[in-house]
Amino acid sequence: MAALGIATGGGNWFLALALGVTLLKCLLIPTYHSTDFEVHRNWLAITHSLPISQWYYEATSEWTLDYPPFFAWFEYTLSHVAKYFDPEMLNVHNLNYSSPWTLLFQRFSVIFTDGLFVYAVHECSKCIDGKKAGKELTEKPKFILSVLLLWNFGLLIVDHIHFQYNGFLFGLMLLSIARLFQKRHMEGAFLFAVLLHFKHIYLYVAPAYGIYLLRSYCFTANKPDGSIRWNSFSFVRLISLGLMVFLVSALSLGPFLALNQLPQVFSRLFPFKRGLCHAYWAPNFWALYNALDKVLSVIGLELKFLDPSKIPKASMTSGLVQQFQHTVLPSVTPLATLICTLIAILPSVFCLWFKPQGPRGFLRCLILCALSSFMFGWHVHEKAILLAVLPMSLLSVGKAGDASIFLILTTAGHYSLFPLLFTAPELPIKILLMLLFTIYSICSLKTLFRKEKPLFNWMETFYLLGLGPLEVFCEFVFPFTSWKLKYPFVPLLLTSVYCAVGILYAWFKLYVSVLTDLPVSKTKKQ
Repeated sequence: MAALGIATGGGNWFLALALGVTLLKCLLIPTYHSTDFEVHRNWLAITHSLPISQWYYEATSEWTLDYPPFFAWFEYTLSHVAKYFDPEMLNVHNLNYSSPWTLLFQRFSVIFTDGLFVYAVHECSKCIDGKKAGKELTEKPKFILSVLLLWNFGLLIVDHIHFQYNGFLFGLMLLSIARLFQKRHMEGAFLFAVLLHFKHIYLYVAPAYGIYLLRSYCFTANKPDGSIRWNSFSFVRLISLGLMVFLVSALSLGPFLALNQLPQVFSRLFPFKRGLCHAYWAPNFWALYNALDKVLSVIGLELKFLDPSKIPKASMTSGLVQQFQHTVLPSVTPLATLICTLIAILPSVFCLWFKPQGPRGFLRCLILCALSSFMFGWHVHEKAILLAVLPMSLLSVGKAGDASIFLILTTAGHYSLFPLLFTAPELPIKILLMLLFTIYSICSLKTLFRKEKPLFNWMETFYLLGLGPLEVFCEFVFPFTSWKLKYPFVPLLLTSVYCAVGILYAWFKLYVSVLTDLPVSKTKKQ
């Protein structure tokens, strides 16, 4: 904070925030890293030492390449820097290889590529309305938003402890959103098209982009009541968008089409043979469904209604990525999750079309698409909650109602990431970092909206405070009970279910807000 105090005098507060969080990232270099560290090391080796024709076939390691081609080329680029640190990390047969130089390279590669995220946050801060700005720097919406994004707890622990490259990917998404706010539609669409070919999880929010660009870019004007002026449709703009998306896709997939490998690439990108839930249950609707199945199973065994010999030994909480049959409730298929997801997304998409609210309406639809996919999707990773949390930060500094939703969503979503860091040395780190971020978020947003009604009602306050006793029980009480051997899944089940309730509540509350808001009537294009 001393650096911040010095920088504010010269107006360089954003630089101080960016440098401060970069220093924190450097301090986290020696911490625990997950198997994702080996995943990305293996991808470095695959792309560096094998021809492109073998990238999506190589299976020496269990961590096969399953990201789109742009990310494979990203790994290929990194590998040509990695060889100067430790060439042995680029050997496909060096499974689970690690060395001090490998650690430094991979950690610093994440920190370095976060530069795009920092730039995107800076651009997003320009899009924020400053009408509520206070006299103090720390009360200005731009400052609060910059802290909420740059110092986001979830992104810090997922990328810089657990280990992934989400920072620059979210940088692409936020920069795309900023360009749409700035009415630079083609740039925003181009950035999102590129993003999809880096990581296909962003397909979750593709409906919001498609409908918004069609509604606000291809149709150039509205009637006074906000409805579409049909004769304003521009075929030139539609063709321009389509051509741009086609060219990006051709650049990404073209080489594999020429090699007749597209089916193999898509089989890696969409592995439906994996189970309904990831190894750690994402706190979504299916976590509640699985928990109910677990409870019914335990009750059935205790009451002798179920035959123990017919219950599968594999557990959804065993840490394995596998197919799983529910014990009591009907098993869920990928088609069922797709139908549920589409039903959940449709109302937000209809609102974006029939109740246009400009870029802010687009952002709300994007968040609802992300949350709906998270709540009902197939094999959802718990880390995918960041796809809703980070864009929601932009809304949180605009309206008190959105700030309330953001705080509930963020607190529950961030706590659900705790099981990712299960080693003892990281326990105080994750608790301290989350407490600092959560306390700052609540205090800063309460100050920003101090002239309006309280951000939480009694029920919401009670729910958020309940995370404290939950953490104490899971980390400090349960390990010393006799239940640990018989019901080892209980801490994960409780965490997922409790957080799922909060995230489901935030999703519902945001939906109510979107459905009840009035459309913005404009005669000019949004």
